[in-house]
Amino acid sequence: MYRFFFTIVLVFGLSFSSFCQSTEKVNLDSLIKQVIVLDQELYQVQLNLNQSQKQLKTGIFIATVGYSVTILGGQLLGSNPDLGKTLLYTGGAIGIGGTYTLVRGFNKISLGPPRKRVHY
Repeated sequence: MYRFFFTIVLVFGLSFSSFCQSTEKVNLDSLIKQVIVLDQELYQVQLNLNQSQKQLKTGIFIATVGYSVTILGGQLLGSNPDLGKTLLYTGGAIGIGGTYTLVRGFNKISLGPPRKRVHY
């Protein structure tokens, strides 16, 4: 009788332990998948930041040159009006181009609203 009872307990215990191990394996697999997804998202964010950094620096430089030319054109309006007007318009156009480049750089940084998280 004891052998029968011991055999039943042993079979039940082994099946229960194998069930626990398979559940743990599934949870471990989903954890690994989630870490991989997070790693991919982090890489994409770092790539966007690197690209936007270059574009922001370029935009700042172009806008600074353009608005400096605009200021120079404003200074020359009194002594040389034709050259001053030309520099005003040219500098304004260059400054607007630099500002446009800045806005495009900022758009790369903003990724939009966060996506819904998928739980495995």
